[in-house]
Amino acid sequence: MKIMCLNGWGGKLHDVMLPYLAATAPDILCLQEVIHSPLSEKDWLTYRDGDHVLPQRANLFRDVTAALPDHVAIFCPAAQGVLWDGDVSIPSQWGLATFVHRALPIIGQVQGFVHKDYSPVGFGDHPRSRSAHGVRVWDYHADRAVSVTHMHGLRDLAGKMDTPERAEQAHRLRDLSSQLAQPGDLRVICGDFNVEPTSETLSILADAGLVELVTAYGFSGTRNSHYTKPGRFADYMLIDDKDAVKGFDVVYETEVSDHCPILLEV
Repeated sequence: MKIMCLNGWGGKLHDVMLPYLAATAPDILCLQEVIHSPLSEKDWLTYRDGDHVLPQRANLFRDVTAALPDHVAIFCPAAQGVLWDGDVSIPSQWGLATFVHRALPIIGQVQGFVHKDYSPVGFGDHPRSRSAHGVRVWDYHADRAVSVTHMHGLRDLAGKMDTPERAEQAHRLRDLSSQLAQPGDLRVICGDFNVEPTSETLSILADAGLVELVTAYGFSGTRNSHYTKPGRFADYMLIDDKDAVKGFDVVYETEVSDHCPILLEV
């Protein structure tokens, strides 16, 4: 079974990301920073937050769903705000999505918030609402259940330092994963955590019996040439049984976002 974690960067590089996802077709794809604009047929809209202006693929959830026709697609919104078509505001939902190959029976799910709650009118003040989603599937090849939970961690304008809010979101993520997993499951937690490798977030998850793989395998970061700021770490993959790992990679050579895809084979 192949499990991929990726921050999609709002689909900014969709022209390379979609063919890459279609060709790779992981059994489970955990995708963060996903846009869903159900009232718009536009391909592109614009996100505006002060000086931060970013093109957004208006229906990235639809696009990835079409690229992975053999997968069950689940969208988990954190907020609904507006994107812009010129001077026209378009209601758009922002969150994360999980794609599961139809050959894997989904035998459990969990969805919840690791910070605040759903924001129905506006994306909100920073730090904004953050959700998490998990699926429990049956792996017939290994004859076991596998639970995979992911989140998009808080973005703090001050940086990636430890904060009480980040500690609380780590506890909530851990608890959601524990709620989903059953005894005997192989348990995976991943996502764009927006923290450093020495963070309290990873310590909280380590205390729950999970091993972080990006640093354990000696990778120097999870960002690529599209990310020009300091700090090369953001994305992490953790597992509760390192002996179950058949392969693990942070994909640098194919740039589909300003984040690198993280690929785990178990």
